[in-house]
Amino acid sequence: MNPRRVVITGIGAITPIGTGADGLWDGVMADRSAVRVIDRFDASPFPSRIAAQIDDFDPAAHLDARRARRLDRFSALSVAAARMAFDDGGLGATDRGATTGVWIGSALGGVAFGEEQHAGFVARGVRGVAPTLALAVFGGAGASNVALDLGLTGPSVGNANSCASGAVAIGQAFSAIREGTVDAALAGGAEAPLAPLTFGAFAMIRVLSQRNDEPARASRPFDLERDGFVMGEGAAVLALEERGAAMRRGARIVAEIVGFGASNDAYHMTAPRPDGRDAARAVRAALADAGVAPERIGYVNAHGSSTPLNEPAEARAIRAAFGVMTDRIPVSGTKGLYGHALGASGAIEAAITAMALDRGVLPGTCNLETPDPTIDLRLLRAATPARVDAAVSTSFGFGGMNAALVLARHD
Repeated sequence: MNPRRVVITGIGAITPIGTGADGLWDGVMADRSAVRVIDRFDASPFPSRIAAQIDDFDPAAHLDARRARRLDRFSALSVAAARMAFDDGGLGATDRGATTGVWIGSALGGVAFGEEQHAGFVARGVRGVAPTLALAVFGGAGASNVALDLGLTGPSVGNANSCASGAVAIGQAFSAIREGTVDAALAGGAEAPLAPLTFGAFAMIRVLSQRNDEPARASRPFDLERDGFVMGEGAAVLALEERGAAMRRGARIVAEIVGFGASNDAYHMTAPRPDGRDAARAVRAALADAGVAPERIGYVNAHGSSTPLNEPAEARAIRAAFGVMTDRIPVSGTKGLYGHALGASGAIEAAITAMALDRGVLPGTCNLETPDPTIDLRLLRAATPARVDAAVSTSFGFGGMNAALVLARHD
């Protein structure tokens, strides 16, 4: 039997450059970085003092007052983005229940909220700790709260696969629909890491950009002058459906997910395998899963974290995966706009890739001024009109975790 086809019918997004599908896309097209000096806490003890904050997210604007008070920022972002995707996809009450699942990835989940509560514990003892702490810090809290909010009783899965988490969540949901486990899913990632110790942990191992005097130019994928990634926050959730069901109800289809691949470098906790061998294997696995030849790929949305160590390895992985076709495939990295939202990044970038296919425009690479000559890719500096059949979105994370999604334009 032919496997079932899986389409994207809704997008929910809360990011530093825009909210909702149109807000996110408008932010991509504006080509303006949202990175600035942190004002949410005192970052002066750290060598990096910049981030991509979301300043206009009010949980009360998306959730009822009681839930807005009870949920930490990570779960609130998860639920709000899922609601947006649900509404954007036109899913109704009849679509809820056992045939719809939830997959939400996050590198850190509610860790920042735990940090905040620990400060309350130190200052005031147990009376200074919110009674919701135990319900906020476990990895599945985002997925569980989405399921509770929307009444979805299918599988509810949270993963913590570092910076590949959002892409892995989408890939797992895609596989579940294709195999018939569920008929629909809300899948993506959420991250709320901007708290002193949580942020500082990354700053102290010196993986963050120290371009504190030029925040808007700090996140610069593939640029010769990049000096580390810029931490961000955000969430993106896709509404996925079995294609036949979506077409029968007249849903607007943004794009189709056709393949997913994953691997692990088994090399180092923070450094990628230099030759990109296993990252390339994840891309090749996604292409094989999709039944799509490399020559059909018209765009790669790269992980492009703006780190000196990772990007040469990623470039080698892309070249190893696509071979002689690499020279003709446009590649861009969009983290120059919204920084690196860790586990949410793969979901944000899958949403951007889907809209690029649907809208016929390939995003550029913000802050790419002087391309690193050691990165042998066809890099796009500016947004470029192009109608392509299929695209790949890559995500790579700490622990050697690699994931790739193949998306196709839907006619």
